[in-house]
Amino acid sequence: QVQLVESGGGLVQPGGSLRLSCAASGSIFMNAIGWYRQAPGKERELVAEITGGGTTNYGDSVKGRFTISRDNAKNTVYLQMNSLKFEDTAVYYCNLFVIMTHRNYWGQGTQVTVSS
Repeated sequence: QVQLVESGGGLVQPGGSLRLSCAASGSIFMNAIGWYRQAPGKERELVAEITGGGTTNYGDSVKGRFTISRDNAKNTVYLQMNSLKFEDTAVYYCNLFVIMTHRNYWGQGTQVTVSS
């Protein structure tokens, strides 16, 4: 069992920045890890993901504004969010896909609110 703990959420003004972190209790090496978000009344959607080999994939709405990165030594993934918009307001969840077991793990979520 792997626990994922997100941090870094909060309240920010439009145009501002936040950096989310997700620390895993186990190794993330060679596994895909990423971020999803869910706004009230909407389905959970992909924000960004990064494979074990370092390939990244972003949701269309965040391309050019958000950057995902990983530190395998720290078992941590980061999401740098710049130029935040009102519509980025959501609960952000960390997701780890373990290749060996084909199991998905989710964090508890961290709230990001963009408001003036």
